Amino acid sequence: MAHPKSKISKQRKRKRRTHKKAVVPHVHLCSETGEAHLRHHAYEHEGDLYYKGRLLVKFEIEE
Repeated sequence: MAHPKSKISKQRKRKRRTHKKAVVPHVHLCSETGEAHLRHHAYEHEGDLYYKGRLLVKFEIEE
């Protein structure tokens, strides 16, 4: 198994890892429904499926 030639210090290791951060998802409000959703994703509102403010699929409940 390969071994490093010298130990990497904690400071050097942590400097390298400072750029790895969790990103906050971009939430968008629909102008038609007012529903909060992720951009570039379809979302459900009152049982119907919307994308970019347009109705994609209208679900009807059969009894």
